[in-house]
Amino acid sequence: MTTQHSPVADIPVQAEERAPAPGRPSGHAAGDAAAPAPAAEPAVWRTMLRAQVRISRRLQADLLAEHDLPLAFYDVLTHLGEAPCGRLRMNDLADRVLLSRSGLTRLVDRLEREGLVARQTCPSDARGLYAALTPTGRARLEEAAPTYRRGVRDHVLSRLDDDDLRLFGHLLGKLADEPVDGSAAESAAESVDESVDAAASFPREGVSARPAP
Repeated sequence: MTTQHSPVADIPVQAEERAPAPGRPSGHAAGDAAAPAPAAEPAVWRTMLRAQVRISRRLQADLLAEHDLPLAFYDVLTHLGEAPCGRLRMNDLADRVLLSRSGLTRLVDRLEREGLVARQTCPSDARGLYAALTPTGRARLEEAAPTYRRGVRDHVLSRLDDDDLRLFGHLLGKLADEPVDGSAAESAAESVDESVDAAASFPREGVSARPAP
């Protein structure tokens, strides 16, 4: 999970003032297209933003305390670790971690200074550039992964039962324009049990933080 979000003040919380195009549903009753959003709508939106930020902060605190690893570092290392050959084109990596190309470039600069990531050129495209996981980066990822998964279990999954998780996955799928089918919803519930079992075996002793470079 990344910690980027737009300030709440920048997010419109009222219904669009313009009348809908002919034949297009407005989402409100006829003649009420310009009515303000119900009071609950901005409250739900703000609650979602607060939850996202608080969970990200807690995960970051866990990773920093036990591994001296920022959440943004962990996010990049995870995507690289899951990729074939442990590398991704910079543009693809930027899309996966929800950063601009310039933002990712700065982040990879920091990871490279730490020896966790290395840039590689593409043999078939001189303009192509990869970010590749180094052996040191993979070791740090494997070390931090149990802490991250335990944090997800403690800060999120432990608060949701099977029905909550199915509904949560369905709602997030709608927001992300990625519908969740029935089999995916069932597998989501199963993942709770797997996460609980895995979390139970995670070491609880903190790993001494590395000194800042």
